[in-house]
Amino acid sequence: MDRKNFQMPSTKTMISAAASLAGSAMLIRSIIRDLIPPELQHYLFSRFRGLLGSFTSEFTLVIEEFDGFGHNQLFRAAEVYLGSVISPNAQRLRVTLPNKESKMSVTMDRNEDVADTFNGVSLKWTFISRSIPTRYFNDPDNYYSMAKSELKFFQLSFHKKHKQTVLEAYLPYVLEKYKAMKETNKTLKIHTLKFERLQGGSSDPWQSVKLDHPATFDTLAMDSELKRTLMNDLERFVRRKGFYRKVGKAWKRGYLLFGPPGTGKSSLIAAMANYLNFDIYDLELTDLRCNSELRKLLISTANRSILVVEDIDCSLELQDRLAQARMMNPHRYQTSQVTLSGLLNFIDGLWSSCGDERIIVFTTNHKDKLDPALLRPGRMDMHINMSYCTPCGFKMLASNYLEITNHPLFPEVEDLILEAKVTPAEVGEQLMKSEEPDITLEGLIRFLVEKKESDAAKAREAELEAARASDKEEKEKDENGKPEKGGEVEIKMIR
Repeated sequence: MDRKNFQMPSTKTMISAAASLAGSAMLIRSIIRDLIPPELQHYLFSRFRGLLGSFTSEFTLVIEEFDGFGHNQLFRAAEVYLGSVISPNAQRLRVTLPNKESKMSVTMDRNEDVADTFNGVSLKWTFISRSIPTRYFNDPDNYYSMAKSELKFFQLSFHKKHKQTVLEAYLPYVLEKYKAMKETNKTLKIHTLKFERLQGGSSDPWQSVKLDHPATFDTLAMDSELKRTLMNDLERFVRRKGFYRKVGKAWKRGYLLFGPPGTGKSSLIAAMANYLNFDIYDLELTDLRCNSELRKLLISTANRSILVVEDIDCSLELQDRLAQARMMNPHRYQTSQVTLSGLLNFIDGLWSSCGDERIIVFTTNHKDKLDPALLRPGRMDMHINMSYCTPCGFKMLASNYLEITNHPLFPEVEDLILEAKVTPAEVGEQLMKSEEPDITLEGLIRFLVEKKESDAAKAREAELEAARASDKEEKEKDENGKPEKGGEVEIKMIR
C-alpha cells in the first residue's frame, strides 16, 4: 500500500463505526433474550466462558458471603485476614468501629484489589458488592427472618497450576490467621437474653455489652491452693481438643460454684472469662418457656464461651412451682416449662455437643437443694466451695485495697477471721472506709469482734429455741403418749 495514498479515518468516522457496532451488539443481545430460552442462554454463555478460559492461565475462586441461607465462615475469614495484608499504597480502605467494640476494623472497600503471596504463589483478591432486590429468608441459626439487599463476594485469582496449593494450604492458612487475629483483637462481652425475642422482632436472641469486669485470678480473695488447682484445670481443658475427640466426649467443662452470698462467685466467673478470653452468656432459666427454646439458645451461643446459670436451685424450684400451678389450673397455665430432664440433656446429652470449647457454670447458695443428677461428673465436673473469708483471702484483699502485704495488726485480724464467719464482700466493704491502713484495720477488728459476738448470740438463741421446742415435744408426749402407771405394755417379737 502506498503510504502517501493512505489516510487515517477521521474521528467522526471512528465514532460512527463504534456506535454502529454497539448498536448491532445491543440488537443481537435483544434478539438473544427474546428468542432463545434462558436455559439455552446460560448454556451458550457457559460454553463461551469455557472457550475463553482455555486461552488463559488464570483461575478464579468465588467466596460468597452466604452459603445458602447460612453465613460463609471463609468469607468472614478473608475479610479479616485481608485487613492485615492491605498495601500501604492502597487508595481506598473501609474503617469501622462496631457498636460496643473498642478497636477499629480495617477492611477492603468495594471493588478494590489486594495482592498477596504465599509460598511463592502470587494471588489477587477482589472484593465485589452488588445491590439486589431485597429478599427475606429464615436463618437456621436464629429465630426469625433476615433481609438481604446486597450481594457481596470475594474473587481470588491465581495461576491455575497453583489450584491445589491454594485449596489445600493457602485457604486453611487464611482460616488459621483469622482465628488468631479474632482472638487477639477480641473485645470480651457479656450476653443476656433480649426481651424482643418474645415479640418476634429479632434475628438474634442475645444482646451484649462490653465485659469490663476487672476481676482476675491475681486479685481474687480465695484460697491460693484452690485458685492454683482451678487455673491448672482451665489450662488443661483448653489444650485438650484432640483428647476429648479421642475419648468421644463433647469439648466442654462444667463447674459448680456453691457457698453463701458475697463469697465471690460472680467475681470468679469474670476472672475465668478474663483468663481464657471467653465471652459470657448469662442464662436466666425462669425467662424460658420450654425445652426447645433452651436448645435454640444453646445453638446460638458462640464457641469459646462461658454459659452461666446463676442460682440454679431457685430457677428449678420456680419451674417446679409453675408446674404445680399448671396442674391445679391448666386453663390459666397452658405453656410448658424447662424441665430437669431438658436441662440435663442440654449439659450432658446430644445437644451438649453442638459447640466446642464451652464452659458451663452453675452457681448456688444451697448445694444440698440440688438434684443429685445435676452434680455427677460429666455434668458438673468440678465443685468449688466458695467459703467465708480466710486469712489468705484477707491478705489478698489488704493488698488490693490498701496496697500492703504486712502490718502489726494482721495477726489479730487473721485470728478473728478464723472465728467470725465473714464473706470477702464484707471484709472488702470495711477496707474501703479509709485509705489509712491503721484506721482501716482497727475498724475491721471492731467489725469482726461485733460479728463474732453477734454470731455467738444467735447461736445461743438457736440453742435455747431448740431446747424449748424439745421440752414442748416431751411435754406433749407425756400428756398424750406416755402409758399410765401400772398398765401393761405389750411387746411383740417377730421371729
